[in-house]
Amino acid sequence: MGSLFRSEEMTLCELYLQSESAYSCVSELGELGLVQFRDLNPDVNAFQRKFVNEVRRCDEMERKLRYLEKEIKKDGIPMLDTGDSPEAPQPREMIDLEATFEKLENELREVNQNAEALQRNFLELTELKHILRKTQVFFDEVKPELSINSCYQQMADSQKEDENVQLLGEEAMRASSHPGQNLKLGFVAGVILRERLPAFERMLWRACRGNVFLRQAMIENALEDPSNGDQVYKSVFIIFFQGDQLKTRVKKICEGFRATLYPCPESPSDRREMAMGVMTRIEDLNTVLGQTQDHRHRVLVAAAKNLKNWFVKVRKIKAIYHTLNLFNLDVTKKCLIAECWVPVLDIETIRVALSRGTERSGSSVPPILNRIDNFENPPTYNRTNKFTKAFQALIDAYGVASYREMNPAPYTIITFPFLFAVMFGDLGHGAIMMLFGLWMIRKEKGLAAQKTDNEIWNIFFGGRYIIFLMGCFSMYTGIIYNDIFSKSLNVFGSHWKVERNSSEIMSNNYLQLNPATNEYVKDPYPFGMDPVWQIARSNKIIFQNAYKMKISIIFGVVHMIFGVSMAYQNHKYFNNRIGILYEFVPQIIFLCCLFGYMVLLMFIKWNKYAAERPNPYSSACAPSILITFINMVLFKEANKPPEGCHSNMFAGQGFFETLFVLIAVAAIPVMLFAKPWHIMQQRKQSNVNHEVQPIATSNGDAESGVVNQQPQGHGQEEEMSEIFIHQGIHTIEYVLGSVSHTASYLRLWALSLAHAQLAEVLWDMVLRNGLKQIGWGGGILLVITFSFWAVLTVGILVLMEGLSAFLHTLRLHWVEFQSKFYQGQGYAFQPFSFDTILETGANPNANEE
Repeated sequence: MGSLFRSEEMTLCELYLQSESAYSCVSELGELGLVQFRDLNPDVNAFQRKFVNEVRRCDEMERKLRYLEKEIKKDGIPMLDTGDSPEAPQPREMIDLEATFEKLENELREVNQNAEALQRNFLELTELKHILRKTQVFFDEVKPELSINSCYQQMADSQKEDENVQLLGEEAMRASSHPGQNLKLGFVAGVILRERLPAFERMLWRACRGNVFLRQAMIENALEDPSNGDQVYKSVFIIFFQGDQLKTRVKKICEGFRATLYPCPESPSDRREMAMGVMTRIEDLNTVLGQTQDHRHRVLVAAAKNLKNWFVKVRKIKAIYHTLNLFNLDVTKKCLIAECWVPVLDIETIRVALSRGTERSGSSVPPILNRIDNFENPPTYNRTNKFTKAFQALIDAYGVASYREMNPAPYTIITFPFLFAVMFGDLGHGAIMMLFGLWMIRKEKGLAAQKTDNEIWNIFFGGRYIIFLMGCFSMYTGIIYNDIFSKSLNVFGSHWKVERNSSEIMSNNYLQLNPATNEYVKDPYPFGMDPVWQIARSNKIIFQNAYKMKISIIFGVVHMIFGVSMAYQNHKYFNNRIGILYEFVPQIIFLCCLFGYMVLLMFIKWNKYAAERPNPYSSACAPSILITFINMVLFKEANKPPEGCHSNMFAGQGFFETLFVLIAVAAIPVMLFAKPWHIMQQRKQSNVNHEVQPIATSNGDAESGVVNQQPQGHGQEEEMSEIFIHQGIHTIEYVLGSVSHTASYLRLWALSLAHAQLAEVLWDMVLRNGLKQIGWGGGILLVITFSFWAVLTVGILVLMEGLSAFLHTLRLHWVEFQSKFYQGQGYAFQPFSFDTILETGANPNANEE
């Protein structure tokens, strides 16, 4: 937990591994997940590295496994997933795995090819069966021995809608009209896709000039395409023609439209005999197809039992060889050399893992792990668990922390859900959110096992602990506001007394309870707001606005002061004395003298003025905090108070206000000039040409001669002009930001007001209508209106308003809080870890490819 407040101390190590034990040692380090290797071959192409052949073999094995997975999913066979992660196989086991995958792939491809051939044969026989059945009807209607004139007449009659075809048919009849001449017609029969039939028919008539006769009938049942398994609908056709020239033309058109032609005997007896033979062959094919599918199913079921483990093994092997490609060979080519970042606290654990890997490989040469000096910035590593991981992700989304600087994540665990709840304060809505988060937490093992590509769900599930805490804190603030679905809970009884009759109350909308009289019992409500404020239509918003606006400013100023205090911790850790004296001290003075004083005035006003007290401490004499603060900054005298009231809230107020403003103004040039002036004086005392060792300048930048524990590069000395410019920008950002950031916290009040008013509008316009009716009709109406109200409550007030409050809370942390101390200019520690590789499916060294 210590590294959560500040990133782990990292060190660069040099690792020497014997070639025979390198594979096993890297495998152990992958299981451990605490080592980030550096690429020692940055100029070497990925295809020229030592273990590129092994990586290619792994790619080929992955391809075969993906093919098996595709076929298994195609048949809907469940794949066994025990959740265990097998160890990476030894290199000699790769040959066995390759042989197994090769055998399975070849066997499955052979089965698929045989099945496809059988299915194609089955399709042809099925189409032939339909042709033999349908053409019998055609032959009954059109006899081959019919005269050509009568056939042409049928063609013309069937195509009356096409005038061109009709004219061609009439012309053909006139050209061939010889009394008593009977010609025998030829024919072809086949099958064509149903959607191609209209175009096919038009092409036949136009290409053959109307000298053909086409009959077609649909096949009712869909047929399976053997090439892709799709269901297609086809039609049977038969084309009558006269002469070899038309026969050739008809066949070319059928070929162009990918129609399949089948032999069809002219004699009915021959057709019946062929149909019987076709049915017999179809039955035999059904038997063979069933046996083929059973064999395929058995092969896939056996593969499905081990497919997950095979994927894990192959990916681990591939990751190991990717990592070994980052290593260097020594001169003798018997030793592999690597450089890696490791946490200092885990060096012994890493040495134990290396020893274990050496024993597994059977090598007698122990590995060597030495720490080496360097001048590079180490990666940032914050240890997290399943609870803190989501909060750390919120911080890293803004920017990974610079090495060893203060980490905002542990403080965000409390401040983030609290500031969210200030905007989302509702006991009912908070309970919905809390229950949703609690459900995901209770079911997290099962939900995590259901790996899905749904990005929205993955975001919700990853932030389940954040959602749970936001719901819990929202329930707390909902109790403070005494607000549950825009209504209140009267737990302790209202401390206001109404001494008017009901008719007067219902008829007069401008009645107000006077806290100075006996209408108030002079005893505050024990916890939260008095429930009477929920029914105060005219001045409820006025009262809640003043209350929520002030607490928003108080929370904001406290949050910013805490952020500036974190900057002190950074300066202290890095031994940055200049940063403490010339940045932290004037910053905290400026913030406290202006905005800290404004918060103090709020507490003074709350404690000093009350409605039941006489002048000058009655509520009528209470001055406006905002007007008082503006007059203070402008050195303007306070406005003349009402008669009997004091202009000041305490004795000596004017003197202290003037003093605070002068001190705050005096802190600005200190922030602007003191640090660059001190650096310039140090340079004058030292040799100008001598390169000084850097320390943190503007919010942690390196400059000056004081030793900084944060490793830096060998950068050149920064010019004084740049130092002045950077310090000026930093000062202006802080001074103006203090004003704008304080005002930015008013979003806590604005969103809280909007949420409460939207909940009240939804209650009044939807659910109240269902509560007005009585009887069984009122019950039905209540069910309907409650359904609408519940859907709108969850969809708008919980999801949309919750997302809005979440984003505003995120902005308050990223901009208003973290800008006071957090640089976020580091880079994340990305260790070589099998768990990460298997979870993300990413190439462990994709940046080196």
